[in-house]
Amino acid sequence: MTEQKGMTETCEGQEKQRIEDMIPGDVRTVIILGHIRPDGDCVGSCMGLYQYLKDNIPCLEVEICLQKFSDSFCCLCGADRIQLMDTMDLSRIFDLCITCDASDRLRLGEAAALFDHARHTICIDHHITNQGFAEINYIKGGLSSCSEALGQLLDMEKISMECAKCLYLGVVHDTGVFKFNSTTFETMCYAGRLMEKGFDYTAIIDRTYYGRTKSQTLVCGKAMSTMKTADHDRIAYTVVTLEDMETYGADLRDMNGIVDQLRVVNGVEVAVFVYEMEPGCYKVSLRSNHQADVSTIASAHGGGGHVQAAGFDCRMEYDSLLNMLLEEISAVLPAL
Repeated sequence: MTEQKGMTETCEGQEKQRIEDMIPGDVRTVIILGHIRPDGDCVGSCMGLYQYLKDNIPCLEVEICLQKFSDSFCCLCGADRIQLMDTMDLSRIFDLCITCDASDRLRLGEAAALFDHARHTICIDHHITNQGFAEINYIKGGLSSCSEALGQLLDMEKISMECAKCLYLGVVHDTGVFKFNSTTFETMCYAGRLMEKGFDYTAIIDRTYYGRTKSQTLVCGKAMSTMKTADHDRIAYTVVTLEDMETYGADLRDMNGIVDQLRVVNGVEVAVFVYEMEPGCYKVSLRSNHQADVSTIASAHGGGGHVQAAGFDCRMEYDSLLNMLLEEISAVLPAL
């Protein structure tokens, strides 16, 4: 990893910044990166930034590199120009690398090589566990989404309809369509101003958040039908294995949304969704409704996230992993 130079962090109370002012004057080539297994906020913030830079700083040569994402996000203008990580030349050197929605360097996956090679780096994020890993860090822990944090750096008057569509998608996905308690008055005002740009915001919600393929529906049904509970039904958990995915024709992109189906079961305080990414390697997604800080559990295992939404990757035998999780979650729940 290259040495970080002049690390700074934007704090509350400073003069309002714009992304234009954060980009060094000698920059001509820019690569935008998001986290592995990109979700709606990752894709939305990356694509929103891409559109804004293309619209307002045309002298920049801007590219995006992400892992393969949900087909539903292809409704965004420019999605076909995203370069996939497994085909990207990761030895390329860019003047500037900007990361969106990545809580640490490891979350960039193999594309971290592009971050390391870049002459300048900027991190834009909203995860409370992000300690700042770039040359310039704009981290607004606690905001609803990276798309909302990014919006603070953009001139609303210069946001095009296509840019607004991307940012709105990001906010929608990371707020669970405005129902998570990270949604604030300011979040709603921001979403409203984006909606005024004139895109079909109803279609964004229906097609990208609620829309499900046959494979997604079947594998979600399997996960819910095998759900179990613990700690007086305050913990709900389930697992999807690689064998399950093969049975239903699903892949890792089809796992989105399952943990939230567990979270809304009556009486559940913490939802745990575990799915197998490769033999013996699991992704753990944690959601909390009110009383538990699941970010502390995720952070203890090298992951991160938010108080009520966090996760981590783990290579462990499933039964041992489950027993560990149930013990750790019960420890952060109030005694009955």
